[in-house]
Amino acid sequence: MQLGIFAKTFLGTTAQSVLQAAADAGYSCVQFNMACVGLPSMPLMIEPEKIAEISDGIARTGVSIAALSGTYNMAHPDPIIRRDGLRHLKTVIAAAAQLGIPIVTLCTGSRDPHDQWRHHPDNGGNDAWKDMLVEMSLAVRLAEDAGIKLGIEPELGNVVSSAYRAEELLRTLKTHTLTIVLDPANLFELPPPNAGRDVIADAIDRLAGRIGMAHAKDRSKTGEFVAAGKGVIDFPDFVYRLKQTGFNEALVTHGLEASEAPGVASYLRGLDKVPE
Repeated sequence: MQLGIFAKTFLGTTAQSVLQAAADAGYSCVQFNMACVGLPSMPLMIEPEKIAEISDGIARTGVSIAALSGTYNMAHPDPIIRRDGLRHLKTVIAAAAQLGIPIVTLCTGSRDPHDQWRHHPDNGGNDAWKDMLVEMSLAVRLAEDAGIKLGIEPELGNVVSSAYRAEELLRTLKTHTLTIVLDPANLFELPPPNAGRDVIADAIDRLAGRIGMAHAKDRSKTGEFVAAGKGVIDFPDFVYRLKQTGFNEALVTHGLEASEAPGVASYLRGLDKVPE
């Protein structure tokens, strides 16, 4: 597996400085964000010079970009805001295609009008699901035209809140343009029995063959996010189960400080060597 990290973990507003920091910490790829080159995360326009800068940074550092962030609130209660988000997503998808980035990551959204990651009681309703499906269908058409995939991550605070809901989305849209980004720490808040191993195993079983990227952050015993290896999640079991499905894509860590990055890289690299 490729070992990656969120590029925003590192300070910097040039592609080369951020990618070099990732390389120095022991990572071969990143999940990139346009904020790393001084732009909004979801810009409406990206100058050719910025595309050239990112391409040059990849070439100079040898660090590839496994995914590009394209998150906006796909279930926002205001359709005008959703449509504006789609316009920005079109720009990000075009940039990914130009740079040869295989995945653009999305957010299936929340009915919370102020925070796309925050749980809202209406997230589980039919209206939120229908609005998200319309938005996702439009995004799929953009991605199909560009020849890239869209990464969907089950998130407790989003409309796609679980592996079951992710499975339902894949079954409904029936397109291989959608791929799953699986983060075990986003499948529960307070660790259930067995540190969530059963919940994580069920998610991998449900989504096997459709997981295009894995995330690696951890949960403390009281539910806070911590760096991978510093919480309760059984990462050796997680990586072993992924590999049993044939997964050989990027494992990308986040939710850590830059100072923790080298240690987490060493920890995760060791997990990829766990015997079959």
